[in-house]
Amino acid sequence: MDKHYLGPMFSPRRVALFGASDREGALGTFVYNNILEAGFKGDVFPINPKRERIGDAVCYPSIEEVPEDVDLAVIATPAATVPGIIRECGEHGVQAAIVMSAGFGELEGVGKSREQALLAEARRHNLRVLGPNCLGLIRPSVGLNATFSNNTAAEGSLALVSQSGALCTAILDWATERGIGFSAMVSMGGMADVDFGDVLDYLALDAKTSSILLYVEGVRNARSFMSGLRVAARLKPVIVVKAGRHAEGSRAAMSHTGSLVGGDDVFDAALQRAGVVRATTVEQLFSAAQLLSTRHRVRGDRLAIVTNAGGPGVLATDRAIDLGISLATLATETVEALDGILPEHWSKGNPVDILGDATPERYRDAVARCLTDPNVDGVMAMLTPQAMTDPLEAAKSVVDASKEVDKPLLATWLGDHQVKAGRAHFAANDIPVFPSPEASVEAFAYLARYDRNQKLLLQTPSPLQERSEPDLEGARMIIEGALVEGRNMVNTMESKALLTAFQIPVTPALEARSANEALVAAENLGFPVVMKISSKDISHKSDVSGVRLNITNARAVRGAYLDLVESVQKARPEATIEGVTVEKMYNRSHGRELLVGIARDPVFGPVIAFGAGGTAVEVVRDRAVALPPVNSFIIDDLIRRTKVFKLLGAYRNMPAANLAALQQVLRRVSEMACELPEVQELDINPLMLDAQGALALDVRISIDHVTPHLDRYHHMAVHPYPAQLATTLQLADGTDVTIRPIRPEDAQIEHAFVRDLSPESKYFRFMRRLQELTPEMLIRFTQIDYDREMALIAVVAENGTDEQIAVGRYSVLPDGKSCEFALVVSDSWRRRGIGSAIMLRLMESARIRGFRTMEGLVLTENRPMLDLSHHLGFRVEASSDGPDVKSVVKNL
Repeated sequence: MDKHYLGPMFSPRRVALFGASDREGALGTFVYNNILEAGFKGDVFPINPKRERIGDAVCYPSIEEVPEDVDLAVIATPAATVPGIIRECGEHGVQAAIVMSAGFGELEGVGKSREQALLAEARRHNLRVLGPNCLGLIRPSVGLNATFSNNTAAEGSLALVSQSGALCTAILDWATERGIGFSAMVSMGGMADVDFGDVLDYLALDAKTSSILLYVEGVRNARSFMSGLRVAARLKPVIVVKAGRHAEGSRAAMSHTGSLVGGDDVFDAALQRAGVVRATTVEQLFSAAQLLSTRHRVRGDRLAIVTNAGGPGVLATDRAIDLGISLATLATETVEALDGILPEHWSKGNPVDILGDATPERYRDAVARCLTDPNVDGVMAMLTPQAMTDPLEAAKSVVDASKEVDKPLLATWLGDHQVKAGRAHFAANDIPVFPSPEASVEAFAYLARYDRNQKLLLQTPSPLQERSEPDLEGARMIIEGALVEGRNMVNTMESKALLTAFQIPVTPALEARSANEALVAAENLGFPVVMKISSKDISHKSDVSGVRLNITNARAVRGAYLDLVESVQKARPEATIEGVTVEKMYNRSHGRELLVGIARDPVFGPVIAFGAGGTAVEVVRDRAVALPPVNSFIIDDLIRRTKVFKLLGAYRNMPAANLAALQQVLRRVSEMACELPEVQELDINPLMLDAQGALALDVRISIDHVTPHLDRYHHMAVHPYPAQLATTLQLADGTDVTIRPIRPEDAQIEHAFVRDLSPESKYFRFMRRLQELTPEMLIRFTQIDYDREMALIAVVAENGTDEQIAVGRYSVLPDGKSCEFALVVSDSWRRRGIGSAIMLRLMESARIRGFRTMEGLVLTENRPMLDLSHHLGFRVEASSDGPDVKSVVKNL
């Protein structure tokens, strides 16, 4: 962490404060006093050209006069002065700055804002900037309070990162009263340079941080935001509160931050995919953080409730249903066991009502039985103080019952004075305890969501299926043809052709520009048929009565054509009517009307939508969304989050629908979202699904020009698994070696690979003595974000399983234009061309990604790596890290 590019900001040794003052009410006065009062462990240099002294301290006129190297500049001067200060800081080796000043929208020069001028200077000198218009940063472990807040923060393990400085002060005040400490408090401000992704990347590896709390109003860079979230969430719990959950709040957030705000359901989908948990209030934020920081985890959402009162049990049940938590169905063996230990009149089910006279022993036995039930994922023990109740002894019994079981137990001891000792006993034994049934169920819901979202985080879908690839060339030619003609909508025939190119079943259709052509089309397709108006000016045909169904004979075709054209012309006289499309009528029974589509979120780009279809889709609003790319796990989660999912199974005389066909359609639509960035919206409505399969009856597709980019998936918030980088290499002895990007499921072979390296190889790779990878290192090495880093492993088949024999990786450097690489080959596989093959593919991947240079550090005694670097065209140079290390650099 000492080498992280934000290290100078979070752990500076020397700080320069620009605008330092002791004038009452001045911004610099607040900041200077806070730094002094917090007991900063380094040196502070106040800078003010108009003052010689501030109190007892010497005031420097500029950074040039400061006698020591400065790590962090804190700037509290007018906005017009900031670009010049950043330039001076960069020239004198300052690596980080916090800009508290506001007013960066004003023009600095012709067509150039002060923010742009600030960024230009910062990037010229590789200096990272937090802000502008931010409250600042608090880092209790080094005694740094670089804010103008009246609050401070006690030292702890929670990191708070917020877009709102005002909310930071409120949360700090709230936390002080409750004895909650922080590892860091970061006010993001305008995020002109350092954004959420940067801060999350630092906190992910920060040893002082156990959980991360985010307050988000808007996201400027979705890819960076998602990358940072995913990196952090792999290593520690991340909990998010987002303002603007409703349209009115979103508008307010936009005016407040100037950032784009996407749809709330899309933001939810993004958080789920990133493996984080969302809270709705500040109190829930801290409750979730404290709960997720403990050992308690669940592997499902089936909750059992043990209570000595029926009413609270009902309240807990109601809240569980509200939150989508399942009430566990107790196993027969559990019910029989409870029958033998509980009074005759117990509830015989879940909630387990052990009655008002419940003894501590009864609590222990009931909780123990529920915890060992295979149908139960977690237990909530609840107590109301009654005449025969002993809250403390009952708490002790419940704690004893949970000691040998690896399932979460949550306690709900209702009341106040009588239950204080019981609550304290739970807290002392690391058992979460809550004051109400609703709060306890909400806490369990956080655990369940966290478990589900962590599983989503581990998914690494490819953009295309490995088998049966679509006709990408044909699809792109159709879109290009429409765009050349100046159209942003593809017509019905083109839309169906696009679906067919991606192997999505569609109803056969033919175009007709006259009644006679319609008749010919109907005869070719076979009766009955459907006729739909064809007009580039009309996207929703049913809105203008532009559809005629179940046309069964030739005479009806002529009449339907004339009636259809005439009625639409009356409804939309300005529209150009090109004729009709004639389609085969869907006449299979038991079909369900569904909606499958692509929507374009202004922040997160393309999203996959699924839900109930039909003409009332906007009224019913049964929709779930997911970020592409998707795989079977993500698709299954997407389908199950809708109400229409319950209609897909068998009921009454309806046979179960073909879910496999639906999953295949969703995979194909995901491919369209990945491979066709020109597609802005796609609605398959309805997609008919029955026991035989799926069939798209109607489709609407809008398109637009996109700016070419080296990264073909630049338009997506989540970078897909780069399956296109996989290749097979045959060695001189005929051994086949597969080189491919690493996946999370490669953790075991990666661990074995590093463990079996020789001590010399480990030292050359890690530049320190290392026996094997720690769990945290293993997560970082195998659960990578393909947008900011790449890891290619070489594997050979050994007794039906993969054995890893080499790995090469690169990660982006702070300037965003270069990357750092590392390579290691198993001792027994050296000098066989494997290292060269990996490096060539790494360099090609980095070049496509847009990096200009690749560089690395190599120990001087590591002659094989230096020889390989020279062979591959790297320059070998002296390194600032000392004579024992060489720097190797290659322009890509």
